[in-house]
Amino acid sequence: MNDDSEDPGPANTMRERAGNSRLKFWFLLKANRLVLTGLLTLVFFALFMTGIFVRPTLSEMLAQRAVIESMFSTMLSALITGITLVVTISQLIISQENGPLGDQRQRMSEALDFRGYMKEVTGKPAPADPSALLREIVDTSEERAHDLRDSVQELDDEELVEEVEAFVDSITGNSEAVREKLEDEQFGTFNVVNAALDYNYSWKLFQIDRLEDDYQDALEKPQFEAFDDLRTSLAMFGPAREHVKTLYFQWELIDLMRLILYAGIPALLVSGMMLTFVDQATIPGSTFGIDNLLWLIGLSFSITLMPFLLLTTYITRVATVAKRTLAIGPQILRESQR
Repeated sequence: MNDDSEDPGPANTMRERAGNSRLKFWFLLKANRLVLTGLLTLVFFALFMTGIFVRPTLSEMLAQRAVIESMFSTMLSALITGITLVVTISQLIISQENGPLGDQRQRMSEALDFRGYMKEVTGKPAPADPSALLREIVDTSEERAHDLRDSVQELDDEELVEEVEAFVDSITGNSEAVREKLEDEQFGTFNVVNAALDYNYSWKLFQIDRLEDDYQDALEKPQFEAFDDLRTSLAMFGPAREHVKTLYFQWELIDLMRLILYAGIPALLVSGMMLTFVDQATIPGSTFGIDNLLWLIGLSFSITLMPFLLLTTYITRVATVAKRTLAIGPQILRESQR
């Protein structure tokens, strides 16, 4: 595998192409969404409690219950509205899978057509597992890249041979990295989509067009055929990746709906109990110089925010993936990688 300095094009991995730090990439995509939600809850609680430095004592306000009533009555309304909205949107997503028999037959026909076309290209039945399907396309592209390299060796154009060598080395290195990430991965985890995003097929398709145009006078029929074969296999990766990404989005949003319902019930309970039963006499005294009631308010308010933090973490990942896969085919949207 070539070093980045020897790679003739943009970086292959999504993180390197985007130029993000490891921390930002971890936050946006890699982190477990439940773990990230827990961390955000703790951070929010810690930041909320720093308000004690602005107003060291809240005894008078807490005695009147003005703070508690204002905070948790508003939160109760927001929770009911927010949870209802999320569930409604999720139901609309699920309803897309429903339809009359004719529509379902058309979906099946299109899926079988693609699998039949893939069998023609790869010479093997298309795997049923999404990660294996992507891996099969990557393997076929790598094999055809090697065939292209062997084909241009017959030509006398040294510059063309060197460019194709560098291009094939880039494909080989990228394929090895993606194949390793896809190995034994199960659909439903972000790892499958992450590996697919690291296969920079758009730039590879552009390189094929550029090389054919730059060296059209030097190329002969066997080389043009080798380029076309490689283009065909790479072009298959685009719709396959989009299909896997779409299924993953639906999977994630259904999980999100379920988790928000699970987190929403305790949040509603905490809001209702704080609004109904808690006042300054409920938990007297102080800890570390801070009123115990303030600790309770901060913890309870953080718990009631968990459904919204769950929504934030899941939608952040989905939106990031969607933004970075807007184009299909040889389109490079990031200026730094053109």
